[in-house]
Amino acid sequence: MTTKVLIPVFLFLSYQISAQSEFEVYDNGLIYSEATMARLRHIADSLDLRFRTCQFDKMYYSLYQVKAHKIILDTGDIKKAKRDIDNVISIEDFLKKYPLSKHEDILVIKYTRTSYTNDQVVVFREISPSRYYEISIEEPDTGTTYTKSVRGTWLYNYQDQTSYSDENLNAFYFSNDFKSIPIGKEYSYVVGYADCMIDTTTSKFTDNLKDTWVELPPDWQTLSAPDKEKLLTQLRSSLVIGNCSQDRRPRTHAKNIAIMSAETAHWEVFMKAHLNIMNDYFSRNSDGSYAQPARKTYIRELEELNINIVDLIVGIMFRIENPAQLHYMGDIGRLGRAIAESNVSDQFETRLLEIVKDQNLDEFNRLIAFNFLKSFAYYLPDESKRILSRLKLAEAITTFPSYLIPRLSVE
Repeated sequence: MTTKVLIPVFLFLSYQISAQSEFEVYDNGLIYSEATMARLRHIADSLDLRFRTCQFDKMYYSLYQVKAHKIILDTGDIKKAKRDIDNVISIEDFLKKYPLSKHEDILVIKYTRTSYTNDQVVVFREISPSRYYEISIEEPDTGTTYTKSVRGTWLYNYQDQTSYSDENLNAFYFSNDFKSIPIGKEYSYVVGYADCMIDTTTSKFTDNLKDTWVELPPDWQTLSAPDKEKLLTQLRSSLVIGNCSQDRRPRTHAKNIAIMSAETAHWEVFMKAHLNIMNDYFSRNSDGSYAQPARKTYIRELEELNINIVDLIVGIMFRIENPAQLHYMGDIGRLGRAIAESNVSDQFETRLLEIVKDQNLDEFNRLIAFNFLKSFAYYLPDESKRILSRLKLAEAITTFPSYLIPRLSVE
């Protein structure tokens, strides 16, 4: 008797897609042909003149942040604790009165955003160095919510008992006010360099997006200059949302935009399209982690151009309070993977270790650099290099404020 082994179709397709190359690779080992790379190198060389007029003397500031107390109470008389907080009990008296509450010192940042109801809110968010569960509390932006003093005040989320959850209270207590500080001239320079290189005056897409797919024709290389411009406009006017994890269309669409941007000398559009591929900045209806390893970062394509790749990538790492309107921010996990594949990975590691250890820099950006290096070490293909990198990072984090160190892990 023959036994048939049934393999789920989606697993078979997953394996097939993962095993294949994501994009066509040319003889030069890149996803862009040598002719396209030659055009990009020519554009990059010509950018030297523009760089002389870029604003490299602008000072950038950290996001507003503060060391705060975090309280979690899920037992005892929680309603009474809520009333005490409403009456602005001191943190010392609260901890004496509710000894079963969980308490720790944390870093909190604040920023504004638009809610799903189109209301402006101020977000007060705990920063977890381990990147696990974080408490986030939102307040309606009344015009003064963002700027008012919080010294000696509480913010909390209270959940009454329901059939789905137990009663609980999550709260922040602020002993001091939020503060934003200059990130320093050296770091402001690399942010400015990234803005100048990527261009903050032009977006990747046009204003009137349509949910449609635009195919790159087989004869695109022989199109006239006006037809190439027209095709680029069509591509930039198309919104492509992935149906599932295995839907390659968003990344292929970005690559097509990058190719036609190179053909038509639109460097600013090329950079945004390629960086979106590197950072995997695409909308998908669902995205399982099993599909992500097949999406490469393609940092080598940028390294083959005459640009300062280290300043560029470090420049899009920083989180700042006063960015340019179209400032590009990189995804730390993806960038860590990219620099692990870089030809100058040692330069990246040295620069980021200096940032982690810089006690004049704000704590949030130091933690960003820490997680950047943590991702970098994770993706290093050589185990001995991975171990050495983590040892360097473990030594660097001893320079952090004492309240953060216990929560930092290099694994």
